[in-house]
Amino acid sequence: MQTIRYELLDAADGKVALITFDEPDSSVNTMCRQWQADLGEATARVVADRAQLKGVVLASAKTSFFAGADLKATMRLTPADAPTAFGEIERMKKHFRTLETLGIPVVSCLNGAALGGGWEVALVGHYRIAVDNPRIQFGLPEVTLGLMPGATGITKMTRLLGLMGAQPYLLEGQLFNPREALELQLVHELVATPEQLLPAALSRIATHPHSVQPWDDKNHRMPGGTPANPKVAGALSVAPAMLKKTTRGRYPAPEAILATMVEGAIVDYDTALRIESRYLARLMTGPVARNMINTFFFDMNAIKSGQSRPGNAPRYKPQKVGILGAGMMGAGIAWAQASRGIATVLKDVSQEKAEAGKAYSARLSQARVDKGRMEATVQQALLAKITPTADAADLAGCDLVIEAVFESRELKANVTREAEPQLAEGGFFASNTSTLPITGLAQASRRPAKFVGIHFFSPVDKMKLVEIIRGQATDDETVARAFDYVQALGKVPIVVNDSRGFYTSRTFGTYVMEGAALLGEGVPAALIENAAMQAGMPVGPLAVLDETALTLSVHVLDQTRADYAAEGHTYLATPGELLVERMVKELKRPGRAGGGGFYDYPAGGKKQLWPQLPSLFGRPADTSSSLSVQEIQDRLLYRQAVETARCLAEGVLTSVHDANIGSIFGIGFPAWTGGAMQFIYGTGVEAFLARADELAQRFGTGFALDAAARDAIARFQPRY
Repeated sequence: MQTIRYELLDAADGKVALITFDEPDSSVNTMCRQWQADLGEATARVVADRAQLKGVVLASAKTSFFAGADLKATMRLTPADAPTAFGEIERMKKHFRTLETLGIPVVSCLNGAALGGGWEVALVGHYRIAVDNPRIQFGLPEVTLGLMPGATGITKMTRLLGLMGAQPYLLEGQLFNPREALELQLVHELVATPEQLLPAALSRIATHPHSVQPWDDKNHRMPGGTPANPKVAGALSVAPAMLKKTTRGRYPAPEAILATMVEGAIVDYDTALRIESRYLARLMTGPVARNMINTFFFDMNAIKSGQSRPGNAPRYKPQKVGILGAGMMGAGIAWAQASRGIATVLKDVSQEKAEAGKAYSARLSQARVDKGRMEATVQQALLAKITPTADAADLAGCDLVIEAVFESRELKANVTREAEPQLAEGGFFASNTSTLPITGLAQASRRPAKFVGIHFFSPVDKMKLVEIIRGQATDDETVARAFDYVQALGKVPIVVNDSRGFYTSRTFGTYVMEGAALLGEGVPAALIENAAMQAGMPVGPLAVLDETALTLSVHVLDQTRADYAAEGHTYLATPGELLVERMVKELKRPGRAGGGGFYDYPAGGKKQLWPQLPSLFGRPADTSSSLSVQEIQDRLLYRQAVETARCLAEGVLTSVHDANIGSIFGIGFPAWTGGAMQFIYGTGVEAFLARADELAQRFGTGFALDAAARDAIARFQPRY
């Protein structure tokens, strides 16, 4: 056996089989093909030694217990592999079942994390002992990767916790630490150190010679009752509808999990396992799981491991950071820094405005104190990290200064010149601009090599993504330091090269402007908004334009025209941009903050679409009805994917992982697609290109892909 060590330990009146998982050339144990074969051999040895065995111990030679499935192998599966996958799942479960029905105790020694398939391996044990370390995590997060726990996880957790009790851990992938597991009775004993696990396991075996799993006990009753219980049946009758409201029918995993829980709860245990295997085989060979595994596992790990971080400069965390502008963005950045222990100088034009920015952190932290999620002493220490000021001299000694003022080149240049001299030796300067090219802004800096874009998203306390923009002169050390700073805040950095709108704002603009263009073509606003959300976008394009202010879009359009004119060119506005400009300049609809835009906002009531839209932009039914919901959704998603491919071709983006993570966490591209580039690869490159060509012929050059973009799509395609 290559991944498992099998040993017989002396015990009173017999032996104990010690099965140690130790996958070679890997930092973790996985359910790879070799492990599955070795599990069969180890099980056969246990059966052969049964007469002399008093118990079995499951242990790990790694720092974690078990990591779960081999996801690279899953990425290679297609729907045609479903029958084979079903057979492999069933074989593995047969080995699990053999071990747990021998009548002797099986004890799982959990020295570290057991996630996904790793937790299912742990559940083979009748008795589970864990190291009492709050940093250790257990659970079944498969749903976050478009999968479901299919190696007994759903069936066992449902029988242990009940149909209602198990839902957060199965449908939401909620994790738990060893002490929480003990409270849930999913772990039975805690020890202080890993060295105490084996002695505790041997003690348990010595004192409990006979063991059966709860579901094999005739007297076992599922907590809360089965679907036959009227209360449970009542709750389950609305569960599918509630789930569909959340998934919008785009995420098959939660629906499969719920079906497996309910169907499995009304049959015997072994039949429930087969139901579970069938659902898993269908999911793991389907496109959504492949998309989500690619992005939320492989792409996210690529970013976390620093694949986008240039050079090999030592890791860096600034001790003191200045923020220019205490408005919504500046105040949010101050909160993010102070909550991570970074001393923050929050500067605005007046002390009053700076204090108001600090008050934002006081409100956020007080809400946590009120809910018992933060100690008052922690709140006081956090707020003490923020120094509000109107005096630039207070920025002296900052390792980093970030300007977060209004999107005006002149204003940004002025604050840069004022604050930059206060930087500590070796410090660097950053702009939080969302659209203005960094290279141009760096002209106000005395050291453009130490000038970088660090684009936070609003609201900063909720949005995980930060876009780092390298200007033409920005050096590797500055980009690397910005990358480390973002990770020190607990956020997710992507690195892009300079251009107008960078990646996220540029691509997001195509989404909202395509929505506006559809309205201008006579497609009803309600149809546009609902089609977008049914496709998986968090908010419809017209609602987003209202929230971000139509006036801001017009300001960006005016600035773009001026920039083109300065270069001797003429900018041709898109139909969507022209419609938004008309909304602001002719129809006086500036957006939500200005009283209304595409929507009205009655005081104390729900927002509603502006009643004048149909008369202003409507068309006869025979023209507007020619676009189906699918065609509207294709236009909204393909437009963003095409722009992403262009960004790769132009070098604005340099990796698929930055594109996918940036599109999902920055602009809300539907997670079921795996991100804007994975949407292309998941659709199939040839099929995507053919559909994009068709859309370009019908709806314009926004969907056109030149040779460079087509080459980039092919060149960056991931291989597994």
